[in-house]
Amino acid sequence: MKIKCVWIGCVALCVSATVWAQSPGTVADWTARPAHAWAAPTRMMLMDAARAGSRMVAVGEHGVIVLSDDNGQTWRQARQVPVSATLSAVTFVDAQHGWAVGQWGVILATADAGETWSKQRMDVTVDQPLFSVHFTNTRDGIAVGLWSLLLQTHDGGRTWVKTQLPIPPGAKRADRNLYHVFADRSGGLYIDSEQGLVLKSSDGGTNWTYESTGGKGTLWTGVALPDGRIVVGGLLGSLFETRDGGATWSAVTSGTKSSVTDLVEAPGGGLLGVGLDGLVLKQSADGAPVEVTQRPDRATLTAVLPRADSKPAFFAQEGVLPAQ
Repeated sequence: MKIKCVWIGCVALCVSATVWAQSPGTVADWTARPAHAWAAPTRMMLMDAARAGSRMVAVGEHGVIVLSDDNGQTWRQARQVPVSATLSAVTFVDAQHGWAVGQWGVILATADAGETWSKQRMDVTVDQPLFSVHFTNTRDGIAVGLWSLLLQTHDGGRTWVKTQLPIPPGAKRADRNLYHVFADRSGGLYIDSEQGLVLKSSDGGTNWTYESTGGKGTLWTGVALPDGRIVVGGLLGSLFETRDGGATWSAVTSGTKSSVTDLVEAPGGGLLGVGLDGLVLKQSADGAPVEVTQRPDRATLTAVLPRADSKPAFFAQEGVLPAQ
């Protein structure tokens, strides 16, 4: 079964292992090297994308970061990236300040819209990757990853501190993988996890509780919509929503068995998502049916960025994809 773990874990690790086998020195030596200037960076595996103001920024394997200032028509590689570890997620809090995370718990920061990046954290003693990062302002941020790894900063990333999570219901220890962190418009924080669980914090990340969506599969993505709904998705096309901040959840019929890898707000406030096997899903408004299409290339889609004046920009294991 294909799942997003394959890209973030097995695919990224296998690709990196091949490079390490061909390179002198240790893993630490290799990951500490600046990202290579690739001839075709948009054909590299890209894991996530975000907007820095009007600029598009996408991140992926071997520390590749690509930028577009013309709504995705052309791309170029970032001038300076200090690591070659695979990057799994990127976020911006404004047009200039952003963060990226990935393998070996690496955290990178930029203050110039992604042109240059600096390393804030990396732990090569254990490959405990970070899968997602979210900042509520330029000081307060959260990064999450493998085995309940949750890091927080309150000084813009100069220092990152681990947060010990409570033990999930029915478990013996807090060891759930944490795949995506995001916020609602009231300041609530949410983390997609395994076994249909969503963690929520209502106090800025100090305390967390587990909420059951009613599903049993892994959840990889989530989004807060303008109408107040929180929608999460993941394995085998599963979608769940809450209208009361996570107190109760209900299943949304997606009409697909392809796993959902990214959900974002569409222009006009609707829902837009992508997934495996070229999956593209749309929902125009609360209660409207979910419209499912499939790209002819059946690409392994990892991320999507809406464009108000044209078709969405798609990112995949194959890199930046042409609009269809």
